[in-house]
Amino acid sequence: MANLQLEDLPHYTYDDYVQWEGRWELIHGVAHAMTPAPGIAHQVISQHIASQLERALEHCQECHALLPVDWKIDEETTVQPDNLVVCGELHPTAYLSKTPTLIFEILSKSTAKKDRITKFKLYEREGVRHYVIVDPTESIAKIYQLQDGRYVKRLDASKDTVEFDLGKCNIIFDFAKIWLKM
Repeated sequence: MANLQLEDLPHYTYDDYVQWEGRWELIHGVAHAMTPAPGIAHQVISQHIASQLERALEHCQECHALLPVDWKIDEETTVQPDNLVVCGELHPTAYLSKTPTLIFEILSKSTAKKDRITKFKLYEREGVRHYVIVDPTESIAKIYQLQDGRYVKRLDASKDTVEFDLGKCNIIFDFAKIWLKM
């Protein structure tokens, strides 16, 4: 049997994407299922991140903390970051069209490779200023900052407090507060 080539795979656009049932992401025309739903540890950590971002941004009128929302990058790429911060005016549309300033992705067995490689390159290319890859198993968050168009690892945070320069404002984030307490 011949090897399957990328050009042999179905290629989709945003118009196809909006017709699908369930949770999906579309990256460079390739469909990625987002099932099963995130587990309890993922959900608890995401909630802790969201809560902390919301409090940190209380006095910043320019930046907004969001939970998963469609970020339509182009006709062939729509992703749903786990937690994100967008600075500037938001418009009530079906999807986000502007580049987030800060993105958190929480790893799971089914998404780890996509988050560490595919989304890493995508977010870097799109100019996301800060990318945080959260590993619930290891209780480590790898923090990357965009410098000269490339991500540079800032640190591996576990119980660290980190300041993020969002351009419009700065926030302090305490990584010790996001982990699931067992």
